[in-house]
Amino acid sequence: MKSKTTYLAIAVGIGIIALAIFFTYSADQAKNRGQYYGDSLKSIQEEIKQTQTEFYSKKTMLDESTITIQDFVSFGNTHIQKMKEILTKYDTLSPPETFVKSTELFKASTQKQIESDESLIEWIATNDTSHRIRSDLLLQESFENEMAALASFNQAKNNAGQN
Repeated sequence: MKSKTTYLAIAVGIGIIALAIFFTYSADQAKNRGQYYGDSLKSIQEEIKQTQTEFYSKKTMLDESTITIQDFVSFGNTHIQKMKEILTKYDTLSPPETFVKSTELFKASTQKQIESDESLIEWIATNDTSHRIRSDLLLQESFENEMAALASFNQAKNNAGQN
């Protein structure tokens, strides 16, 4: 009887140690997935920033008459394609549940940015000011989505840090 009790105690001890290792491993894996998500999102955001900087640099060159309207429109079409490729990267993310809303808002912001840039290019190509007005409105919506995404992201990050 004594040996059965000893074996039972050893089995329970091994079970407790195994559970502790499992929970520690799971927590580490969740942390690693969260870190990978954050790094991937940051990479997408940096790529957007770089692409937008190039686009507005070309717009400045157009304003300074160092490139033609045709050159700008041609570059703009390439820019739109690049932005659409970046947009698809949001779909490859696997955000932790608390970050889903902020990811959706970042994606919506990028979509509005693309639409704004398309309208800006159309305004420059046609000189139809309605496209300029639409571009400005879409740019404002993009900015609002970006601010909401950042707020949502920071709130989720703070909540995750408290757990």
